[in-house]
This record gives sequence, C-alpha cells and structure tokens, in this order.
Amino acid sequence: MEFSVQTANPAKAETACLVLPVFKGSDLLPAVAKLDDASERLIGQLLDRGDFDAALGNVQIVPFAPGLGAERLLLVGLGERAKCQEAAFIKALDAAMAALTKLPIDEASATFTDVPLEDRDTAWKARKTLEAAERAIYRFDQFKSSPAKAPSLTKLNLIVSDADEAPMAKQGAALGVAIGQGINLTRTLGNLPGNVCTPRYLAGQAEQLGRDSQGALEVDILDEEALEALGAGSLLSVGRGSQEPTRLIVMKYQGAENPEEAPHVLVGKGITFDTGGISLKPGEGMDEMKFDMGGAASVFGTVKAVLAIKPKLNVVFIVAAAENMPDGAATKPGDIIKTLKGLTVEVLNTDAEGRLVLCDALTYAERFTPASVVDIATLTGAVIIGLGHHATGLLSNDDDLALDLLDAGEAAWDRAWHLPLWDEYQEQLESNFADLANIGGRPAGTITAACFLSRFADHFPWAHLDIAGTAWHSGKQKGATGRPVGLLTQYLLDRETDAQVENSDS
Repeated sequence: MEFSVQTANPAKAETACLVLPVFKGSDLLPAVAKLDDASERLIGQLLDRGDFDAALGNVQIVPFAPGLGAERLLLVGLGERAKCQEAAFIKALDAAMAALTKLPIDEASATFTDVPLEDRDTAWKARKTLEAAERAIYRFDQFKSSPAKAPSLTKLNLIVSDADEAPMAKQGAALGVAIGQGINLTRTLGNLPGNVCTPRYLAGQAEQLGRDSQGALEVDILDEEALEALGAGSLLSVGRGSQEPTRLIVMKYQGAENPEEAPHVLVGKGITFDTGGISLKPGEGMDEMKFDMGGAASVFGTVKAVLAIKPKLNVVFIVAAAENMPDGAATKPGDIIKTLKGLTVEVLNTDAEGRLVLCDALTYAERFTPASVVDIATLTGAVIIGLGHHATGLLSNDDDLALDLLDAGEAAWDRAWHLPLWDEYQEQLESNFADLANIGGRPAGTITAACFLSRFADHFPWAHLDIAGTAWHSGKQKGATGRPVGLLTQYLLDRETDAQVENSDS
C-alpha cells in the first residue's frame, strides 16, 4: 500500500473518497468540522436527522460531496466520544478499510490521526491506519478457479491537521505498512494447505527471503542428516511418521553496528500439519491443524517486517518444522527419546509434539549466546479455555523480559497476558522412566507445557508465547490472523531503542 501525508485543508483535498470518523452526537472532530462548514452542514444534517447512526463501526457512503474536493465521503462511526479507546479506534478503522476496498477507487484519504486517544500519538494512529489498510486488501484465493475481483485500492493519503506532526505520521505510516505486510505473509503461510506448506516449503520460503534481502539475511537449513549428526532426537522424533522430511530453519539478521552484539532470538513452532500422531485427534476440525505452524508463520512475518524496517539490531530467527503423522515409524506413547540437550523424555502423548520440536530449537539457540529468546507456538488448547481468543498466553523465566513483551503487546495493540511459571508446576512432569514426561496432565496444561520448555531455556532470558487462541479464526471467518507479528516487531524495535540508549550512555 502506498501512502502520503498531507496537511492541506481537508475540504479542498482532491480525492476519490474521503474517510471521516464521526462521534455520536454533534461533537465533530476538527477536520470533520471544516468539511461540514464547507459543505453547508452536510454532515451535521445527516447526523441531526438520523440519516447516519455513528454507532461504533457503522459506515455510510455519501456519493456526492458538493463544495468539497472529494468525489465521495465515507462516514465511519466512532460511537460515544467518552468510550473511544484503542479497541474502538481499531474497530472503526477496520470497518472503514473494509468499506473502502469495496469501492471502485484506487486511492482514498483519511483523517484518523485527528481522533483523540489518551497516550496514543499521531505516529501510532498513522501506523494502525496503514496496518489496517494492508490487512483489508489481503485476499487468499489462489486456489479458487474463479477468484473474486481484487480490491483496486492501492494508495491511502493521511490528512494531518498539525503540520508539525507530519514527519511523525510518515514514520508511523511506514511502520504500519511494514508490519501489515508482515502480518499478511504470516496469514498466507498459515492459510496454505498442508499438502503445499510443508517443512521443505517453509525452508524454500526462508531461502527466498534471503535472496530478496540482498545480503541482509543469512539462511541456514539443517536437513535430517544434519539434525541426526547434531543429536536433535526430539525434533526428529515428531516427523518419524511422515514422508515429509523435518527441517530446522535458521535466519540471521545482522543490523547492529557491533556485529558481536548479542542477538535476540525468535523461535517458531512449525508443525505444518498435526494429526496428533498415534494419539490421533478427532476428525472434526482437524483441517484447522494446518494452522499449527502459526508460530513459524509469525516468525516469517516478523522477518519480512524487519527487512523492511532495518533496525540496528542483531536477530536470529529459528523455525523447527515437521509434520506429525501416524504411520508405522511414528513415535508411540511410552517411547523415550533423547533431546539435543541430553535430557530424556517419556512421550506420554504424541499430540503434545510442539514442545518436542521447540525444546531442541531452544537448545540450538543457546549457541548464539542470546540476549533474549522468545518462542512462539500454537501449543495448548488450554490457553483458549483460560484466555479465549483475545490475549496470547505469556510465560517467562525472566520478569523483565515478560514486562518488555507485555509492553510491546500494549504498544502494538497485540496483547498478551502473563501466567505464572512456578516451580510447583514442574512436579507434574515427573516420569518413572525418563528425565521428564512430555505432558503433565489436564490441570494447568498451558503452564506445564511452558514448564517443559523452561528445562531447555535455563541459560538465557526466555519467554514463551502460546498463540493457540490468537493465531487463527474458526467458523465462517476461518483463516490465519497474522498475530503476533505486531507484538514481536514492536518488541524488537524496543530492544533497538534500548541498545541506542545504552550506547549513548557508555
């Protein structure tokens, strides 16, 4: 999505469509008030007569705009002014962008930076506006024989009332485009069927990102032979029942001025299809297990955003990719496997496979002497019971890291919730026959899954994001959401800021 930032009088803005956010009542935003004056109270009359209900998310096209430079207006309701916070702002944005994509226009203008939000500046509002636009134009229809006509919208102009804030708006808009495109890549990878998006396909996508980066991204692919030599028995055990070979994908971005600066590492669970293995899942809804690589997809989306933003930071991206299938070579309940760390695991349930691929990936991450490690995984159904589909589950062995991720989620409006990781839960993983079991029973399933991973993250600050409730939608709106690319990108940008402050102080 192209964008521009304008500080002209919105009444004179020549555009195919001008988007106007409107509160309930007669309290018009400054830009909207200017338009109302220039159009003989066109907007005010619509509100006064009840021809437009400015309830949150309502939209209405005004096909003619006499006295204005715009060919048409799109009114979008913000609801009551007193209740207009981030969630309402984003809901209105999404409604407006969805309406814009249905119009036969290739450009539009919007005044969303005028909307007052406590503790949110022009850059944030511009960022979320362009991010919403990128998400709105996304389509996944390459497997349809007759795809619907693609949206014609290719450019969005932001109208900013204060000229001094135009540079801030440009910076925020550019960030929104980068994150939005990263989100859309994550959605595409998640939406692809399991017969297309395999571990080898993900490896190919990493190699393509490396080629497109013009040297900014170094890519290493470890195949099964390399993983055997390495001793990654846990990762390999998950793919034993599949004809699709397992891969460990490593992408290295060197953006820090000091090449020796400790990197931040993101690790994604990449189970490209999960039948549950021998512990077979119920058939109903199993098609959605193509989304079980949502953690890996979010890592790829964050790579794309990072390559566009170019932060001065070193980052390593790791994806543990496998397919969990139930053939004669598959790992069985009761089998004992040896991890890359050397710990043995009694596999009590082969459907708890995500932690088996992640534990070896976490051990592999240790070789980079990381400043932090964050793994992202569609790991447990229990997190959906606890948090629903709004918040990502967050667990960590480092409170400062947890707070950094929570702050990043709030800033990106891609929020997480901190769950406990107390030693008492570790007892549930005890095994009579191995160093630990891969499940801890029904109680606190999300926490015991993280407890398992924590055994392999004892040499660095580590956090785990359980995105089983946030990575995709079910039902009529079935599809990948692209979360938590916003959170992850913001987390890395915050670490860049911290590094710059530290360097200036030293």
